Amino acid sequence: MTAEPNPQPTHNRRLVAWLSVGQLITWGSVFYTFALLMEPVERELGLTRAQSSLAFSLALLAEGVLAYPVGRWIDRGHERAVMTGGSLLVGLCLLLHSVVSSVAGFYAAWIGLGAGLAATLYNPVFAVVTRRFPDDFRRAIITLTFLGGLASTVFIPLSAWLIQSLGWRHALWVLAAFHLLVCAPLHAVQLRGAPRARPARESAGRPASASLHMRSAPFLLVGVFVVGMMAVTAALPAHMISLLRGTGLAEAWVIAIPASIGLIQVLGRLLLYFFEHHFDLHLANRLIPMLIPLGLAALLAGAGHPWAALLFVLLYGLGNGMMTIVKGTAIAQYVSRDHVASLNGALGLPSALARALAPFLLGVLWSAQAGYAWGLWLLLAVSVISVLALMQAQRRAVRT
Repeated sequence: MTAEPNPQPTHNRRLVAWLSVGQLITWGSVFYTFALLMEPVERELGLTRAQSSLAFSLALLAEGVLAYPVGRWIDRGHERAVMTGGSLLVGLCLLLHSVVSSVAGFYAAWIGLGAGLAATLYNPVFAVVTRRFPDDFRRAIITLTFLGGLASTVFIPLSAWLIQSLGWRHALWVLAAFHLLVCAPLHAVQLRGAPRARPARESAGRPASASLHMRSAPFLLVGVFVVGMMAVTAALPAHMISLLRGTGLAEAWVIAIPASIGLIQVLGRLLLYFFEHHFDLHLANRLIPMLIPLGLAALLAGAGHPWAALLFVLLYGLGNGMMTIVKGTAIAQYVSRDHVASLNGALGLPSALARALAPFLLGVLWSAQAGYAWGLWLLLAVSVISVLALMQAQRRAVRT
């Protein structure tokens, strides 16, 4: 495998920029705002922390369940209806959330938000640019993740200010307006003229359908990689503060370091954007995920030492930032570009289950004596297996 040339961009930069705005708003106003809503909602509805947290898990589950049908609709050329409808649904469910008075209504709002996220977050928009720009989708995806990576930096302070100034119910009106007045019109206007569904290619005398690809070794191996890394990167954020406190860092660093991860992720994506054409693409896809197990290994090797925590967060931030692009392009590069939305959608439910269970499992493995050591060893093993699975997927894809 040789390095790809450095051609002029063949994707529509204006379209990708507008789609990036939608990602910034959706990630920030829903995904990252949930943590800010938990305590005021708990106080007003009389919920326990377990009851309020369940709403977010239900949203992730709904997103995972709907990922495959959403992918199928996009593969059939309905991307405009999917993403516009998803933005409308998110806006309406935020309005519903603003008037909930019971736990049932609270859960219903977040199940609806999960359904809207399935049609508006990275998976559908990555599929859209892959279908529209088959020769330059990777660069388009990297560009999309720049603003997405800054969603927490923008919306955590913005949402906190809105909740403090207006109260959480009226703050949700403002967030809903972003989706109804910005995201929905944006998707309706910018996604006109979607490419038609491509006819299935023939492989060994059989139609290369999505279901056929799902039984192939490259898809199954990429699935192990995506789901495994999803579990690792979902497990860590909820425990990051406690994890860093256990290393002996000063409290100011314990707060500052996790807050900087978003910027480190964007830095990693910038490095990938400007320098990826100087080395082999497939080698980069192997090396980038290795940053995650290397960071975990540093933390385990230097247990109790602040330098280990700093090295861990640097490697984790860079690796997680760039790995979003690897995960978003692996199906198209090593399995099929014709069915990329359906195939990525098929991984939606297992990925959602991994995201929901991993933080809980890491908490179960914590102990006062060993801290997070056993959980970190498990995450290290899962991350190594995931990297090896991607390497095998690359080899199988080259031979087929």
